[in-house]
Amino acid sequence: MSEHKLSLQIRNVTGKKLKTLRQAGLIPSVLYGKKPLLTQSSYNETDKVLREVGYHSPISLEIDGKKQLAIVKNIAINPVKRTITNIEFQAVSAREAVVATAPIVVINFETSEASKMKLQLSQAIESIEVKAKPNDLPNELLIDAAQLAAIEDRLTLADLKLPKAVEFADKELDLTQVVVSLHDPTTEAAAVEAEEIEESKEAAEAPTEPSTAETNN
Repeated sequence: MSEHKLSLQIRNVTGKKLKTLRQAGLIPSVLYGKKPLLTQSSYNETDKVLREVGYHSPISLEIDGKKQLAIVKNIAINPVKRTITNIEFQAVSAREAVVATAPIVVINFETSEASKMKLQLSQAIESIEVKAKPNDLPNELLIDAAQLAAIEDRLTLADLKLPKAVEFADKELDLTQVVVSLHDPTTEAAAVEAEEIEESKEAAEAPTEPSTAETNN
């Protein structure tokens, strides 16, 4: 795995003053290790590195001349602007296994018989925690949907292909958990329409209550 580098600077700005920091094109961050370290970095440089490496691979941080391997622990995103507002890094050792979250990506569904039958795919599990040494951590885990052919077909955690030296973080994980299932939008739409028709019939056949005037007579 190629090394990805990011320069950080020690940060003294906190609280409400962080808004000014962001306006200056910087991202506030925290590096967690033996003790938390307040840091900051260029927005453009940080965004570029994260797009290249993904949010799940190790990054070689350089902080005031000192190097530290780390992984991204959490990223805060502005819900309106969709920009990064804060990052939490976790210091790690290249020699020790760490736990990280890897996204699950479905591949080859477009070539499956299920796709040709106009069935649609539902993904129940979007990501899973894995354990590996930092340089072995995968950017994503692939699950192959090429063999899906009938609506009852499923793909489970057991169908995930883990790279060498990578394992599930939970040793008691139930590998029969469904990751991908299929549904027929045409059948579902017909069922909803039939239910609406039945409800309309029931409403039409329901006896109407007599008016107040009729009751008094």
